[in-house]
Parts: sequence; C-alpha cells; structure tokens
Amino acid sequence: MDKPNRIEYSVFGRYALFTDPLSKTGGEKCSYQIPTYQALKGITESIYWKPTITWIIDECRVMNLIQTESKGIRPVKYNGGNDLAYYTYLRNVEYRVRAHFEWNENRDDLAEDRNENKHYDIAKRMVERGGRRDIFLGARECQGYVEPCSFEEGKGDYDGSKLSFGIMVHGITYPDEAVREEEKGKMTVRLWNAQMIDGVIQFPRPEDCDIRQVMREAKQKDFILEKNFRGIKEFEGGGMFGMVKDFG
Repeated sequence: MDKPNRIEYSVFGRYALFTDPLSKTGGEKCSYQIPTYQALKGITESIYWKPTITWIIDECRVMNLIQTESKGIRPVKYNGGNDLAYYTYLRNVEYRVRAHFEWNENRDDLAEDRNENKHYDIAKRMVERGGRRDIFLGARECQGYVEPCSFEEGKGDYDGSKLSFGIMVHGITYPDEAVREEEKGKMTVRLWNAQMIDGVIQFPRPEDCDIRQVMREAKQKDFILEKNFRGIKEFEGGGMFGMVKDFG
C-alpha cells in the first residue's frame, strides 16, 4: 500500500562499509553485502530529520553488482599511535530506497509540531537538494550522494534473482523510539534473516524483528520548543535542531 508521506531516492558512491560486527574483534572491518536497515535510516535522517518524526525504511533496491575491495588502513589506536588493518569495502554501490515517516509517539512534548504537510514538503525538497547533511555509506570515509528517483524504473543487476544473506544486524532501537513497553528507557539491538527477492530487500518494521537483545539502560534527549527546537515555525533546512531562518 502506498504511503501518503513516502519519499523515494537513489543513494550511490564509490565505496561503502556496512560493518559486520563479527569482523571487529581483530581490529579489521568487513562490510556486509547489503546495507543494514539502520544505515539506510541514518542516510534518510541525513536528508531530513526532526525528533517529531520517525523514519521507517520500507524497501531497498540493489542496482549494482555486489563487489568488494580490500584496502590497507592505518587506524588510530585508542591508546595512541597507529595500527595496521585491512578493511573490506563494497565498491561502486547504488541503492534505491523507499521510506516514510510516522509520528514519534514517545514525543508527546513535540505534539505541537505534528504537521504532516510541512514535514513531507521539506523532506521532498531535501531529497532534491541532496540532503541537509553529508551522506555517508556506513562509514565516514565512504561519501555518498543522494538524488530523487523512481524506485521501479531502470534495470538492476539482481532483477529476477533471489538471494539470502543469513542473520545480520537490522539496527538499534533507542529509548526515544522504543515501541515495546519492556524496551522503554533502554537501548536494544535487533537482528533479522535478510532476504533479497527480485533485487529488492523488504525490511520488517523495527518492532517486528524477532531476534533482539537489550544492551543497556538509556535516557532520551529532551527537546524544548524555542530553546533547542524551533518546532512549527521551522520551514527550511539548517542545523540539527532546526535553528534556522523562518520562511513560513
């Protein structure tokens, strides 16, 4: 079913690193073959985000062949100096993404800002402009670029195929977006059995992931209208909390 506040965009870049946590134990990093839900959510939030809304990633279409490239890296060590490691990146990636936003029901303090037309109009403009903030494909060194697209147009390299990627990280549920009562005030990691059918990955909603683990207690950030949040007066792009000129 089509969503009234849905956006579609293409995100692409030379490299991507959606880190498989199993590869971090030795200091080396290896990318998953496909982006995680959380990575795509982060990209969408870089296009446009407000604490009033929660982005839901509906599906992702993989347009290019999955290719990897390993590089020798000298990462900075926590105790000073440099280390030697190999990072395995995805190369020449392009994904088409469908996402829609819903109200963050944990944010009753921002109910005054629940203006669907305003947020949807801004989100569409930000897609056309390539996003409010820099786009990264999983890691800071992997610059990405966003532009509007039609999700189903064009030919993808995995059209007509079916692949399974096994159990992988879906994302993290932070306390301000927790839906399950037992996870309110906590940080929870979610996993899922990833499948791609006809080149398209259809993600389950965060609350529908069956494999989940509470990591620790956490507290949601407070937003105060006219102090660190402009709310209903904000119409155009700016900093993290929308402290920008009022075009309305």
